[in-house]
Amino acid sequence: MMDYDKLVSPVVDAIPPSGIRKFFDIAAEMEDAISLGVGEPDFTTPWTIREAGIYSLEKGQTHYTANAGLLELRDEICHYNKRKFGVEYDPKKEVLVTVGGSEAIDAMIRSVVNPGDEVLIPEPSFVCYKPLTVMAGGKPVIIETKEEDNFRLLPEQLKEKITDKTKLLILPYPNNPTGGVMSKADLEAIAEVLRGTDVFVLSDEIYGELRYSEEEHTVFSSIDGMKERTVVVNGFSKAFAMTGWRLGYALGPERLIKLMTKIHQFGIMSAPTTAQFAAIEALKSCDDDVVEMRREYNYRRRYIVDGFREMGLSCFEPYGAFYVFPCIKSTGMTSDEFCIRLLEEEKVAVVPGNAFGECGEGFIRCSYAYSIENIQEALKRIERFVTRHK
Repeated sequence: MMDYDKLVSPVVDAIPPSGIRKFFDIAAEMEDAISLGVGEPDFTTPWTIREAGIYSLEKGQTHYTANAGLLELRDEICHYNKRKFGVEYDPKKEVLVTVGGSEAIDAMIRSVVNPGDEVLIPEPSFVCYKPLTVMAGGKPVIIETKEEDNFRLLPEQLKEKITDKTKLLILPYPNNPTGGVMSKADLEAIAEVLRGTDVFVLSDEIYGELRYSEEEHTVFSSIDGMKERTVVVNGFSKAFAMTGWRLGYALGPERLIKLMTKIHQFGIMSAPTTAQFAAIEALKSCDDDVVEMRREYNYRRRYIVDGFREMGLSCFEPYGAFYVFPCIKSTGMTSDEFCIRLLEEEKVAVVPGNAFGECGEGFIRCSYAYSIENIQEALKRIERFVTRHK
């Protein structure tokens, strides 16, 4: 009989599963349950994008593409980033099309991190950064961001954590789970700390199009001197409502993209061909669709923030992504206890804040990428729950 405990990878075995899916999976099997747990747009992929994918199948475009992705798609990615954010990249050397943004994050980390290297991770943040660092043999070094600082990474925090072992900084803005953003001035202050160091930057900007403040999103590589050290990760899942198409990309220096492409080449081969043809159409003709979805998210954002505040829970004002991160410390419950009891008593699934790092304890994450009707009903149930347990 196989003794799996002795034979499997102890590194992978020790990594806990994602804390995001747990409550969603339970809610999915619970009658009349409402989930605000998963960060997935409730919008259907715009028709012109779907039509482009269908048409590519009808034309028989069902073969492998180049490892780095269709050159036409890479061209469009570069045009998009130039016209939207003012950053120029070479489509033949500085772009890699991946299976979702998560693959790009994994490939970037594995391309630069050696065993024992330190990776700086601001938290609360998306659940994949720490496990991927550990699986690459790196050491996660957590930087706790705070609500009173609008969950921004402060330059003095960064400076304090940099050592001679620091290899990589992850910049997860706009942020999941907090909805926090970094202004251009904030990013320039971070850049000033990095100048003169050999620290790489992985800037996860998957929510870059979903920003609600007056100041538009700034790509970190556009900051003076940062392009040579930065890989920008983006994709189509969030802004274009294309989660199931599984398509992302990385932009960065030729040397790093070449390494990432090598990992992609042996582990993946190429991203889905149909999704690539669909993404070309997304970049060419769907700006208006993105604007309309962002407008609706903004309405929901204001509604849900007001809803939490009216029921007596402190709620940070998010200006990016599609999440709110209300504080539930006033209830006297831990994040896990709050989420478990809320699901059991009111059939509403949200995610405990500590799923995104220990400093997320005392908070919960709620996605507003759901219909306003679901949000309204969920808020009624949460208010009932909070009132009962005050």
